[in-house]
Amino acid sequence: MPHLVGAPELLRFATATTQAHGVPARDAELLAHTLVTAELWGHPSHGMLRLPWYLDRLANGAMTPVTEPAVVSDNGAVLVLDGRDGIGQVITDRAVELGVERARRHGISAVGVRNSGHFGTAAYFTRKAAERGCVAILGTNGSPAMAPWGGREKRVGANPWSIAAPGGRHGVVVTDIANTGVARGKIYHAKERGEPIPEGWAADADGVPTTDPRRAVEGLILPMGGHKGYAIAFMFDVLAGVLTGSGFGTGVVGPYVPDARSGCGHLLICLDVRAMADQDEFARRVETLVEQTKATPTAPGVSEVLVPGEPETRTAERLRAEGVRVVDETWASLTRIAADTGVALPAAEEVAA
Repeated sequence: MPHLVGAPELLRFATATTQAHGVPARDAELLAHTLVTAELWGHPSHGMLRLPWYLDRLANGAMTPVTEPAVVSDNGAVLVLDGRDGIGQVITDRAVELGVERARRHGISAVGVRNSGHFGTAAYFTRKAAERGCVAILGTNGSPAMAPWGGREKRVGANPWSIAAPGGRHGVVVTDIANTGVARGKIYHAKERGEPIPEGWAADADGVPTTDPRRAVEGLILPMGGHKGYAIAFMFDVLAGVLTGSGFGTGVVGPYVPDARSGCGHLLICLDVRAMADQDEFARRVETLVEQTKATPTAPGVSEVLVPGEPETRTAERLRAEGVRVVDETWASLTRIAADTGVALPAAEEVAA
């Protein structure tokens, strides 16, 4: 049966088990926080189901427990970091620190990252930059997930990207999009739940559309918007992989592979709002845009128009109070981790499926 767990308990467990694999406390808590935040946002595809993936990579040496990114080049507004196969979340958090600091100094900054790993949800990091007064754009590449348009073999990653901006009294407006019709983690989550996936999400290894998540994992995830999703994914591989000097195309390995270095790359662009506009005036203008958008008459059956980032904010408020539902297969993975590390399982309540 699924288990209902409080977010603080999940954070404690993920932090302690990551520390048990040699990761310093601060870095372990950051990794754990990204997973729990994804759960609270209503995206379990990027939540606790990924903890065993990361821990297996640490145990096998594919990911370095002590993350020490090095500056490869520094041209003031433009930097390149070598993550040296460390933890993707820790490397990207460092990129945000540098990106915001350089944007404040120069108005705009670009931080390229090579030899990193999967960093979870891109919005976790663009939100941080937006909360510090920047418009942020973050793109990354991933292991092959889709076929090039007209092809029938995986050669192109989902290569997600996020844009976030300060939203005045609305907090942060933010979007986080994979260029596939769905993030691959959602297919893994459906597989763990034993549920079919919607039509149009994926095809099997022969290119035949499927609703079976197990066949989809071995097959192809379909691009969003047909050829447009493929083209956007390709260009983000140019930005995050080729330009940064990291892996690209078939040279990137996913986080679910326990024993091979990732080769993942990222590109973060930060624009200091104050370099282009009065900060208060910008906030008022974004507020007006949000209010105009939310005032749109709704379609039949729709109660309210939401703006980007609003569903996650509301879901987090609710789940902090209610707790996070952990499905059976993920709970079984956490049980194995607890046995391996000696860390007590999170306190939980069994609930109906």
